[in-house]
Amino acid sequence: MTSSIAPSPPSSPVLPVLAEVVRSGFTEGHHRGSLVVLAADGSVELALGDPAAPVFPRSSNKPMQAAAILRAGLDLSGERLALAAASHSGEDFHLGLVRTMLAEHGLKTEDLQTPPDLPLDPVEAEAYLAAGGVREPLTMNCSGKHAAMLAVCVRNGWDTASYLDPSHPLQRLVGEVVAEAAGEPVAAVGTDGCGAPLMAIGLVGLARAFRAFVLAEPGTAERRVADAMRAHPEYVAGTRRPDTWLMREVPGTLSKMGAEAVQAVALPDGRALAFKIDDGSVRALGPVLARSLELLGVDAPVVSRIGRAPLTGGDAVVGEVRAAF
Repeated sequence: MTSSIAPSPPSSPVLPVLAEVVRSGFTEGHHRGSLVVLAADGSVELALGDPAAPVFPRSSNKPMQAAAILRAGLDLSGERLALAAASHSGEDFHLGLVRTMLAEHGLKTEDLQTPPDLPLDPVEAEAYLAAGGVREPLTMNCSGKHAAMLAVCVRNGWDTASYLDPSHPLQRLVGEVVAEAAGEPVAAVGTDGCGAPLMAIGLVGLARAFRAFVLAEPGTAERRVADAMRAHPEYVAGTRRPDTWLMREVPGTLSKMGAEAVQAVALPDGRALAFKIDDGSVRALGPVLARSLELLGVDAPVVSRIGRAPLTGGDAVVGEVRAAF
């Protein structure tokens, strides 16, 4: 007799708890995910969950995108190169430099194909709205990257209207740089929140990529990006952002977060980490990052600052989100 019950599809592995939500001494929730820590020689020192499975690194891919822009011939350095790899906060100095980068190549803010948005930093967003600002492409956190992409198109005579098309020469080069840095093929191509093509790799590959950037020979595109980001971290993120704090206070560190709770970090000696919170909750980023840095042996006051994620009840702190590994 044939059963009428359809077979169940294969189930995904249950990922480990990386952070727990504790309120008033009661654990009210969990954040699961995958994480990898690499030793200085590049070997895997710790693996939690499934760090080989492809993920969309989101903005953690930006250093690779910036390196592709350099390889394509755009001569960027300093704050401009840091901003090309940024998820900026929308502070005045960010927006001013985006305008300058566009003008330097005969471009206008109307050429940006970033979706209209408010500044990423809540403090900046409130001030912007209070001053009568509205959502616009310039204030979207990826506008620095898009300005650099447009500029390299002008430099090479490439079409600027289609610069976000996956078949565009620039985006094909980005895919090559991502695969090369990660040491693995791109598993999938999607569309990021800013509209740019997005390349999927494993977390191990993401950690390897960041390691490759800090260990690259001086003068290479990869090292130029890493050096610019580390020298000007406030342009990579903002004055109130953990990436800025970490790169500023632990010299030689390369750090970049991505949407959906992705984070990658490399220390100057080649130790590196990458993780993703499976549910995309950014509130777990700080505690998991801080614990991961402790496992890498980073001993600095900024680690506890990054890891602080209090929960409030009324006007009082009644709990916290904390790492669980």
